Amino acid sequence: MSVQPQVRPATPDDLAAVFSLVRELADYEQLSDEVTSSADALAAALFAEHPRVFCDVAHGPGEAVAGISVWFYSFSTFRGKHGLYIEDLFVRPKYRGKGYGRALLARAAKRCVAEGLGRLEWAVLDWNEPAIGFYQAQGAQMMDGWTTCRMSDEALWRLADKSL
Repeated sequence: MSVQPQVRPATPDDLAAVFSLVRELADYEQLSDEVTSSADALAAALFAEHPRVFCDVAHGPGEAVAGISVWFYSFSTFRGKHGLYIEDLFVRPKYRGKGYGRALLARAAKRCVAEGLGRLEWAVLDWNEPAIGFYQAQGAQMMDGWTTCRMSDEALWRLADKSL
């Protein structure tokens, strides 16, 4: 008998598990050296009076947190609507293939439909074939021809200083 994954909003009691999963994701993506956050910083963002980022957790009945989806609202000028952007979607390896990832993605899709949002988006590393295959099996379209741009640290400060 398989366990039916349950998805719910994260609570402060989930913080240690959520931060642990963020670190596990960074390890999996070979980006551990880029993690400068802390559990306290994550708590301040997720559980602020008016949060701008949110987290859903997946687990089975009586089980520990098996996966997370950290997301925020975006906006499409082309559609004239808000959307939902998933920053992190991660399921611990021992829970993969058991519906946890699909349950997290479906929760985001249901939110989009219920709120009349224009799209659901996220990024995946181009070498992550298991994730790409999973997303395509859910009906996701890979956006060839688009490159993610990022500015942080010294480059961000340098541009901000020149623009002030």
